Amino acid sequence: MRYINASVVLPEELVEQLQEYVQGEYLYIPARKNEFKVWGELSGARKEINKRNDAIVDAYLSGASVEELSEAFFLSTYAIRKIIYQK
Repeated sequence: MRYINASVVLPEELVEQLQEYVQGEYLYIPARKNEFKVWGELSGARKEINKRNDAIVDAYLSGASVEELSEAFFLSTYAIRKIIYQK
């Protein structure tokens, strides 16, 4: 998340109204519910993790053991099992 100077994006009147409540502080304005993005959606991290998890499940279904997958993907055996049983 990046910060934006309110005076750059908001009308002066609105900035003045906000200053009655908050001055010189960070103010978080949440996204609308129908516009909310899940973690990693914007950066692509979620897509990469899903791709990795699919590879783990495919390898498991092809006969790789949980211990082998744990070493190959640098994850705990608990994390590997969790990924396998979620899919």
